[in-house]
Amino acid sequence: MIFSADAVYCGAMIEVRSIVKDYGEHRALSDVSFTVARGDIVGLLGPNGAGKTTTMRIITGFLPATSGEVFVAGAEVHDDPLSVKKRIGYMPENVALYNEMRVADYLSFCAELKGVASNAIASKVDTAMELVKLTDKRRVVIGRLSKGYRQRVGLAQAILHEPDVLILDEPTVGLDPNQIVEIRSLISSLAGSRTVIISSHILPEIEATCKRAIIINGGKVIATDTIEGLKRRVETEIKGGNVLVRVREKMNEAVADLRRMIGVSSVKTAEDGFIRIQSETGTDIRSDVARMLVTKGYDVVELTANAIDLEEIFIHLTHKGNAHGAHAGAHA
Repeated sequence: MIFSADAVYCGAMIEVRSIVKDYGEHRALSDVSFTVARGDIVGLLGPNGAGKTTTMRIITGFLPATSGEVFVAGAEVHDDPLSVKKRIGYMPENVALYNEMRVADYLSFCAELKGVASNAIASKVDTAMELVKLTDKRRVVIGRLSKGYRQRVGLAQAILHEPDVLILDEPTVGLDPNQIVEIRSLISSLAGSRTVIISSHILPEIEATCKRAIIINGGKVIATDTIEGLKRRVETEIKGGNVLVRVREKMNEAVADLRRMIGVSSVKTAEDGFIRIQSETGTDIRSDVARMLVTKGYDVVELTANAIDLEEIFIHLTHKGNAHGAHAGAHA
């Protein structure tokens, strides 16, 4: 799919500066700041009620911020809302669909609302339906579609005007595994040409699709980095904390010896035959574990550091933030 923009913007495509959002006396967002470069696909993560949806709504101009600024391609959302909205495709978690309309008619209506030239509407609708695998449903009444296909309609309306920026709130909710793979592939194909922010509770989906993540907890940004950068940060804080060992025999004796090692905080056995070793924070004990086992004559079948994943990063950073009083019961 070839996209065209009215103008080329070379700075940060999205820049969020010190956003605050209050609902009466309740503060949902507190001094939220981050940038997203052109062509980046970024995951927006956080527990329920962290402020993810509020952040997305402010970026799209759906909600006003109490204070702070949001720039999209250099235009400030509050000062120039029409310019910003032309550049954004927004798919909320619950897309407002007209159940009595047929799919193609609904998308044509959306294209008109988005300012697509009348002589280009048919081709834009056809392209969007093809991308999200909806072509065979073009004459079906939306109210008769499954939830998965309704999600596809919502995504189609977000991309049909070929926006510079896509804001997708839980885009794969209700999709079956095959559909998730297709939508994930579509989103990944936009890297470099579109700027995409995805909010999702499915952490493997973010890890598979995004190179960067922004983690929000209690209405505050607690981390923003590449996925690999976040892994390195957390690994530094819990270094060596996921060492897995398998010995051919004398497992109980090995467990006892491991528990006596300096720097080991816990040792547990698992049904898969591994001994799981948790080190004290900041202590890398992998080489010490290997040395001790070999010296004492254990027949080591396997020894590895269990690779940290996005779920562990998320749990570690949000729990750490809560421990420092970051959680303020923010409204999503």
